[in-house]
Amino acid sequence: MTMTDLPHPGGLPRRFELLDARVWLHARCVDCGRGTGHGQDEPVVLASVVKVLLVLEFCRQAAAGQLDPAERVVVRAADRLGGTGTAGFHDDARLSLRDLALLMMSVSDNTAADILFRRVGLDTVRALARQLGLDRAQVTGAPREVLETMLEDLGAADAGAFASAFAALPAEDVHRLRALDPARTTSATPREMTRLLSLVWNDRAGPAVACAGVRDLMAEQVNGARLGAAFDRFTTVVAKSGTLPGVRNEIGVVTCPDGARYAVAVFTRATSLSTRRPDLDAAIGDAGRGAVEALKGCCGR
Repeated sequence: MTMTDLPHPGGLPRRFELLDARVWLHARCVDCGRGTGHGQDEPVVLASVVKVLLVLEFCRQAAAGQLDPAERVVVRAADRLGGTGTAGFHDDARLSLRDLALLMMSVSDNTAADILFRRVGLDTVRALARQLGLDRAQVTGAPREVLETMLEDLGAADAGAFASAFAALPAEDVHRLRALDPARTTSATPREMTRLLSLVWNDRAGPAVACAGVRDLMAEQVNGARLGAAFDRFTTVVAKSGTLPGVRNEIGVVTCPDGARYAVAVFTRATSLSTRRPDLDAAIGDAGRGAVEALKGCCGR
């Protein structure tokens, strides 16, 4: 806990233990920097949360004229990973880079993320993390590279073999996969993620137009079952989720009716590999709301 941090309300770890899960959390006031958290300086698996950093680099390059957002690319069968958006398309599709960015942020399209990583450069995204002071963040690759480590770890030659091997694997063995180990996959700390959001919301992560672009794209996320479900209709929640087997995350910015803004990052890890956990989604939202409540009044509002 740093000088600017307040203790998070008690009972947080216990609530997640009852759900057979662990939680890491950080929240900070976007305006004054005061924060609160639990395990906020421990590395966690980012999963699709890394797409916020990727889309920021995309928006920065677009603002600098280094790429044309209207540039068209063809998404082919070899690009598709399966899942939402173009990743699950049946046929080839021709889309602009900015529409791929929209699909990546709205429905967490992994193929769109792969294409954008190739276009903006993996090393450039890594350099951006360092430039923004995310010193413990590491980006090991695009979604395809993460998936490939899972296939390699299971000795699976293709997606079909992977599905069969994964289904037969005990949960404790799944949790040993590189993709689920913060030391060996894309990861950062919860505090670094609220720093990233605060920089974007204060137009300090790049040109103002680029930061606005990130905010607009994050507002398009379809999934509202985590942070978004915990606040009333007068409160705006803009967020990006991330999910892997046993991993459920969300980062976002909560804007209250009085104008107060709070960056929130909640990361969880459950023993269960179930892909549908409404109880855990609700706990993520409640944890975020509790952190915001703990910070209210920090700016005199």
